[in-house]
Amino acid sequence: MTAVADRESPPPAIGLGLADITICESEICFIDGEEGRLIYRGYDAIELARQSTFEEVAYLLWYGALPRPTEFKAFLAGFTGSMDLPVETVMILRMFPKAATPMEVIRTAVSSLGHWDPDSGNTGLDASLRKAQRLTLRIPLLIAAHQRLREGKEPIKPIPSRGIAFNFLYALFGKEPDPLAERAFDAALILHADHELNASTFSARVTASTMADIYSSVTSAIGTLKGPLHGGANMEVMQMLKEIGDPGRARSFIEDKLSRKEKIPGFGHRVYRCEDPRVDLLRNYAQTLSEKAGDATYFEITREVQKVVVEKTKVFPNVDLYTASLYNAIGLPMELFTPIFAISRTVGWTSHILEQWSNNKLIRPRAEYIGPKSYCYIPIKERARG
Repeated sequence: MTAVADRESPPPAIGLGLADITICESEICFIDGEEGRLIYRGYDAIELARQSTFEEVAYLLWYGALPRPTEFKAFLAGFTGSMDLPVETVMILRMFPKAATPMEVIRTAVSSLGHWDPDSGNTGLDASLRKAQRLTLRIPLLIAAHQRLREGKEPIKPIPSRGIAFNFLYALFGKEPDPLAERAFDAALILHADHELNASTFSARVTASTMADIYSSVTSAIGTLKGPLHGGANMEVMQMLKEIGDPGRARSFIEDKLSRKEKIPGFGHRVYRCEDPRVDLLRNYAQTLSEKAGDATYFEITREVQKVVVEKTKVFPNVDLYTASLYNAIGLPMELFTPIFAISRTVGWTSHILEQWSNNKLIRPRAEYIGPKSYCYIPIKERARG
């Protein structure tokens, strides 16, 4: 008699939210949750944020190695050649209703960019890299242009010889940024450039696995980022800081929330079992820029919130906690905090899209069915009226 032991064996464990389930191999990013390390293509991301530039890190993530001087010069020459937004895209930005949120706008505007891409329809590696560059350059300009239009101002053209951090701040505020603010923002872009298979990156890879184009894949990622459980945490931190209002109120505010078992934004992580390694550098920049601006209130509240949460829960801060007070010190509007996430993460998304295509297999998981299996169909006229 044939053994039926395989039929009797229990089904594999289900990882809710795919927690701790590995779905692919990748050379792009490694998160060491126990030691608190973040690695981009073999390099410590914190070291890169201290010494490198966002453009150099983009080259690293796309091409797999840091560039030599001549390579980087040629890369930058091509990189800055697509800075201007298509005229048609600016026309679309003017058509959005005032009630449209920045995330809704960039989701739709990014999707439209593909129509005017000179490499539209070309799926070759070189063409895909050019598209990745254009997206990385143009998403910051989309965000800045839309924000200015919302404020009744005209969009500002970027300065091609300057970097992405400089040009975003310049195109947003209409003046050259403070060098320290530019450097801090560049470091923040580096630290947000990639973080392995977070929800939006996974969305990008799933879409790419169907062989959809790069614009469709990035649009999927932006739609995922829009959700408050992914990209909105730094804005929630800022809202909390504003609600607290004074460092002296932080302890009672947090203790009250904890007593009601409410989640404190900016703390905890699915992977890290210690303080997020990105926190320290962002905390230092947030303090320096807040003090330079002459008002460190939100930074001091943040520090007090961290003290209370760690003391009471042993849960450590993540990247969002000090990003909020840093962006506030730079003068960035709170409604742009999540869209800014897309500026940096576009590099990571496109790197994963290209890697997915390099050895593609359609991503198609299974579900464990738990519903009934033996209902009989009854014609509608014979069913009892309910």
